[in-house]
Amino acid sequence: MRPSLYINRELSWLEFNYRVLEEALDKTNPILERFKFLAITASNMDEFFMVRVAGLTEQHEAGSHRPDPAGLTPKEQLDAISAAAHDMMVQQYNCLNRQLMPQLEQNGIKFVKYDELTEDEADYVKTYFNTTLFPIITPMAIDKSRPFPLVAGKSLNFIVEIDGKDEECYAFVQVPSVVSRVFALPSGNRYILLEDIIRKHTDKLFKGYKVLGEACFRIIRNGDLEIDEEDTHDLLSEIEESVKQRRRGQVVRLEVEKDISTKSFAFLKRELHSEDENIYKVNGPLDLTVCFAIGALDAPPGLSDAPMPPIPRPEFEDRNIFDVIREGDILLHHPYDSFDAVVDLVRQAAADPNVLAIKQTLYRVSGNSPIIHALIQAAENGKQVTVLVELKARFDEENNIIWARTLEKAGCHVIYGLVGLKTHCKLCLVVRQEDDGIRRYVHLGTGNYNDKTAKTYTDLGLMTAKESYGKDISALFNVLTGYSKETDHSRIAVAPTGLRQMFAAAIKRETENARKGRPARIIAKMNSLVDVKIIDLLYEASQAGVEIKLIVRGICCLRSGVAGISDNITVISIVGRFLEHSRIYYFENAGSPVIWLASADWMPRNLDRRVEVAFEISDERLRQKLREILDITLRDTVKARVQQSDTIRYKRIDKRGKELIQSQNAFYDEAKKYYSDFKKEKTKDVFIPVFSGQNQ
Repeated sequence: MRPSLYINRELSWLEFNYRVLEEALDKTNPILERFKFLAITASNMDEFFMVRVAGLTEQHEAGSHRPDPAGLTPKEQLDAISAAAHDMMVQQYNCLNRQLMPQLEQNGIKFVKYDELTEDEADYVKTYFNTTLFPIITPMAIDKSRPFPLVAGKSLNFIVEIDGKDEECYAFVQVPSVVSRVFALPSGNRYILLEDIIRKHTDKLFKGYKVLGEACFRIIRNGDLEIDEEDTHDLLSEIEESVKQRRRGQVVRLEVEKDISTKSFAFLKRELHSEDENIYKVNGPLDLTVCFAIGALDAPPGLSDAPMPPIPRPEFEDRNIFDVIREGDILLHHPYDSFDAVVDLVRQAAADPNVLAIKQTLYRVSGNSPIIHALIQAAENGKQVTVLVELKARFDEENNIIWARTLEKAGCHVIYGLVGLKTHCKLCLVVRQEDDGIRRYVHLGTGNYNDKTAKTYTDLGLMTAKESYGKDISALFNVLTGYSKETDHSRIAVAPTGLRQMFAAAIKRETENARKGRPARIIAKMNSLVDVKIIDLLYEASQAGVEIKLIVRGICCLRSGVAGISDNITVISIVGRFLEHSRIYYFENAGSPVIWLASADWMPRNLDRRVEVAFEISDERLRQKLREILDITLRDTVKARVQQSDTIRYKRIDKRGKELIQSQNAFYDEAKKYYSDFKKEKTKDVFIPVFSGQNQ
């Protein structure tokens, strides 16, 4: 295949971030929600530079000229990224300065500069600086005896130019992160940023010296860890040391205020070894993740989205969870269905005298995880508890190390996974002694066991007591924790040994069915589509006449709608209130559809370098629900964007003459309706909400 048939993954990701920025620009979103979307674009860019740009920089500096599938060398990718990222920065600040801040003020909330303070406000702020900020801040001089300090990545700092008579003198002041950056003034609905307070009082930090000027700056460092798992005897200690080294990573991005003095700018550029293409002069406050705090301000109704609290699954209320699961498989659709059902599975297992063992994988968990606490309680209650904690979950390494040690102290068996592979699958197995013998209860998910993100990420989970699933998951845990070899499974496919082969076989089967005139269709929903081998199989299937609908939230390296290649492929992306995170893979299979849910995207890392699990949905009632979820998602006319065939850009759907459907709202409304109907009818054998697809 020729390079023009593939989209560079980094540019595709930047295009996804533009779609998030569109939500910040969208006037139909409440103003405070628009601030949150702007903050997300900034947070996304930070991680993108820490990982993707840092990796490409290392390749370029190592002399690599190897092109990606789209034909771009590392240097060409860095140049294209720099141009796109600089353009995005301009658009971000145009959004902030020209739209969000003026509209916020129109709604009675104003951010002021220091010279806009009233006399009473100025006294209030001065007192705050003297009593709170002054004791916290530590100014650091930079001279021959005191070298340029180690600047923390993502921290907000001042470079201060001091009158040193005959020599250049500079100092460094870090804006403290232990207090809120958004400071509320006593007059109500008026705020000032912390750096503006510090800027006004800089001279108090350098008594006896004349301050010539100051400017904020911020850096992003290489945050990708290099861990030699083969030669280390203690993975936990090795990762702890690598996390420390991350603090000294190469600077890959430097942000400065646009009014910084020529001398200070040259000094920073020299000390931080920053090239022009990695420097961003900013027209506004640095670090737009501060918009998260702005979006969380107390405000009148209408300035934020109406609350959408997760809905409890009524069949679990006032019942033993194992009795309910035994009656039939349960499909949970988060965040519309409450994650409490998953937490309660572990909690009830911890307290149930008939439960003998709990086995679980943990990739990312919350800071005060109820799942962790339940596992600890289970161990203290004498259950055999085995937990696989993935220490290499990027940017959660320190958190997971803490939890791993806590679990070990409680008596849990803690495993750190397989050498060279991240364990990304989401599994929970409960072994219970019942009257008719041992029964295994299983939860399989597309998302993490994280009660916090489960309120904002769309994910799917299966609860089942079917022996076929229990047998498969027991065998897989033996592989993960011991020396068992992979065996054939009946309900799951596992990476890196069999998941790629399963997907490839399923796509090829649809291709052959199309050639033979049989029903052939593929619908796949995922976060990212990068894998070239999968893309080539999809191109081949399209050319054979297979109808292919792809719902890809983020990166998509496939080009849809290319004449003679991908005419039968459509790609849409949903960007809305919740982060689309579920993975659903539907294959028509000549009229006998096969549906898989998975922890994996169609990316090389998921298929070849991680332990991932796809699980087939065997219950026809649940398969019907999944078909309806896919149908409503594909019919979204409000938050869906369609990939264009002649560019990497996506366009919103033309709503004229179309039914207005916002899929995330539709799913929430159906969850509420299901709860209400269940309560009214008081039936215990209904598990499937019927999606009506009514206007939202």
